[in-house]
Amino acid sequence: MGDNFRQLYDKSADAIVLLRDEHIADANPAAIALFQCEDRQRLLGRRLSDFSPLRQPDGELSSLRGTQLAAQAHDHGNWRHDWRYQTCAGQLFWGEVLLTSVTLDHTYLFYAVIRDISSRKLAEQALYLSAQVVEHAREAIVVLDPQQLVVSMNPAYSEISGYSPDDMLGKAFVLHGVEPDAPAFFEHVWDEVDANGYWQGDIVGQRKAGGRYPAWLSLTAIRDPQGQLSNYLAILSDISERKKNEEHTRHLAEHDFLTDLPNRVLLLDRLSLALAAARRKLSMLAILYLDLDHFKYINDSMGHHVGDLLLKEVARRLVRCVRGVDTVSRHGGDEFVIILAEVGGIDQVAHVASSLLHAVTQVYQLGEYELHVSTSIGVAIFPSDGDSIDTLVHNADIAMYHAKESGRNNFQFFNAEMNAQIVERASFEQGLRAALGRDEFVLEFEPALDVASGQIVGAEALLRWRHPQLGVLPPERFIAVAEECGLMVSIGNWVLRHACLRARAWNDAGQAWRVSVNLSQAQCLHNNLLHSVQEALAVSGLPAASLELEVTESLLMKGGARLAGVLAQLRALGARLAIDDFGTGYSRLANLRHYPVDTLKIDPSFLPAAAEGGAGESDAAVAATIIAMGRELQLLVIAEGVETAQQLAYLRAQGCQQYQGRYASAQVEGSALAMLLQ
Repeated sequence: MGDNFRQLYDKSADAIVLLRDEHIADANPAAIALFQCEDRQRLLGRRLSDFSPLRQPDGELSSLRGTQLAAQAHDHGNWRHDWRYQTCAGQLFWGEVLLTSVTLDHTYLFYAVIRDISSRKLAEQALYLSAQVVEHAREAIVVLDPQQLVVSMNPAYSEISGYSPDDMLGKAFVLHGVEPDAPAFFEHVWDEVDANGYWQGDIVGQRKAGGRYPAWLSLTAIRDPQGQLSNYLAILSDISERKKNEEHTRHLAEHDFLTDLPNRVLLLDRLSLALAAARRKLSMLAILYLDLDHFKYINDSMGHHVGDLLLKEVARRLVRCVRGVDTVSRHGGDEFVIILAEVGGIDQVAHVASSLLHAVTQVYQLGEYELHVSTSIGVAIFPSDGDSIDTLVHNADIAMYHAKESGRNNFQFFNAEMNAQIVERASFEQGLRAALGRDEFVLEFEPALDVASGQIVGAEALLRWRHPQLGVLPPERFIAVAEECGLMVSIGNWVLRHACLRARAWNDAGQAWRVSVNLSQAQCLHNNLLHSVQEALAVSGLPAASLELEVTESLLMKGGARLAGVLAQLRALGARLAIDDFGTGYSRLANLRHYPVDTLKIDPSFLPAAAEGGAGESDAAVAATIIAMGRELQLLVIAEGVETAQQLAYLRAQGCQQYQGRYASAQVEGSALAMLLQ
C-alpha cells in the first residue's frame, strides 16, 4: 500500500476494511472506532459477519448473506448495501457498505467502505411506523393543503364515509359531507383553527350513499420550522355507537324502569318547556294527577308481580287517551301525572279526564286475575291555578285528594268555579244520554212569512230539552255538550224525523208549508246523513221538496269538497238547501255557484238597527248587497231575527222575499194557523 494511499486510508472519516478470502486483512482507525474495538488486532483475521447479529433483520443468516454479497460485488465490481452490525462492545448499528472487488497479484481482494447510518435508519423506521399507524388507524385521517384541499387520506375515511381517494384528492374537504347544516358554523371552525391552531367538536357527517352520521372532528394546523402553515390535519371518528349508548343511558335516567314512561326528572323538564310555551302563546295548560284507587290491596293480596302488570297496562291505556304533544309520566308507586299542552278550555280537559277514567275502569285480564280498577284524578289549570311547576303539581295533587274524598273514581278541578261547571257538564252529559229514551226533547216551530203577502210559507224546527230539574232549556245550554260526547248524530236524527212528521201533519191539514231543520257539523260529516234524511222522509211520508236543510256558512266553508258532495246528493233527493247565518263567515257570494243552494238566510246582525246598539248603516248595506246578489243568483233570501216593522219595511224595499223572527211570530200569534205550529 503506497504512502499516499496509506495516508488517505488512515485519515478517512469513513471506516475502511480490507478483506482477503472474506477475512479482515486490515482496518483503518475510523473502522476501529466504528466497531468500538480497543485495537486493530481485535478485527484482523475475523469475518465481517462475525461483527453482526446471527441473523439480519430480514431473517437471513448473516454469514450466508455476507457470502452472497461478496459474490455480487465480485460479479459487478462493487456492490452497495445496508448491513446490521454489532460492535465489540455489543451495541448494534446500521452501516451503509460499499463493497468493491479488486485483483492484486492474481488474488481477489475486497475493500469495504462503511458509514454509520443508524440515525437515518431510525428516521426511516419512525416514518414507516407513522405511515403504518395512519394506514391502520380506526379514526379517519385526512391531510389538507393550506387551501383546505385534500392531499392524502387513510382507508378508515373511506370505510366511514364511503368516499374513495378518487372522490377526495384535490377537492375541498367540506364538499365531502363533514360540513354541518349551517355553513356559517364551518366558517367559524376554520377561523378557530387559524387563530388557535386547532378545533374539535361534534359534527354531522354525510355518507356517499346518502346516510348521515354523528362524528367527532379534530382539525389541527401544521406549521413548518419557520412557522408557516404547511398543512391541516383532520381526524374524524364515527361516534354513532357512542351516541346510541348516550341516548340509551339518558333514556334510562329519564324514564321509569317498569312502564317506560317519563319519570319525575323528564316530567319536570317537559313541564318547564310547556309552561314557557304557554306563557309565550298566552294559552292554557293542564296538569292531571292520577292515583289508582285501592292499589295497595292489589299488591298485598295478589302480589307485586300482579301490581306491576297492572301498572304497565294502566300506562298503555293512559298514553292512548292523549295527544302526541302531551306527556304521561309515572310519578311513583301508583301515581301518574299528565301534562296537557295548549288546551282550548276546561271542557276539553274534562273530556280528556272522562276518557282517562273510562279507559282505566275497563276490565283487566292479568293472567288468572280479572281486575276492576278505578282512579281518582285531580286537575290544575295554568294560569288560573298557579304559574309555577311546584304550585300546579301541588294543586293538582290537592284536587286528586278531593276526588278521593268525593267517593273515588271521579275527577276534580282545583278551582271551585271550574268544578261547578264540570259538575253541570257531567250532569248534562249523563242526562242527554237518557233524554232520548225518556222523550224529553221537544220541537218548537218559528214561522217564516212571505214579505209581500204576510202569509206563512214555512217554519224552522227549534230543539228544546225539557230537563227534569232545570225546566225547558234552549240548545245553547246543551248542544256543545252533546257535540263533545258524540250524541249530536242521534239527536239530529231525532229532530229530522219529528220535524218531518210535523210537516206532514201540516200538509194533511191543507198547509203545504216547508219545514227547516238545522244540520250540525257532526251530522254533515257523518257517512249516514243521506240515509238518515231518506229514512225521515219515508217514515213521515213528507215530500222531499217540503224539507229544507240548513247549514251554517262557516261549516260550509270548512266542509270542502266532501260536504259539497253530500249536499249535492241531498239536493238530488229533492230537498231544499239553505245557508244559515249568511254574511258572518266572510265567504264570497260567487263561491255559492259551487254549492247546490236554494236559500240564503241573512244573519240578524246585518239588519237595520232595531234599537240602540243595533246594526249600523254599513251592516245594513251588507244586507242589501246579499239580497241583490241572491236575487241575481236566483236564490230565495230570508231575513232572520226581524223584530220591528221598520226592519220589515227596509227588507221589503230591498226586495227580500221572506222573513222570520219575533215580529213574524207576533203577526200570526193567536191565529188558527198558529195553532198548527204549536
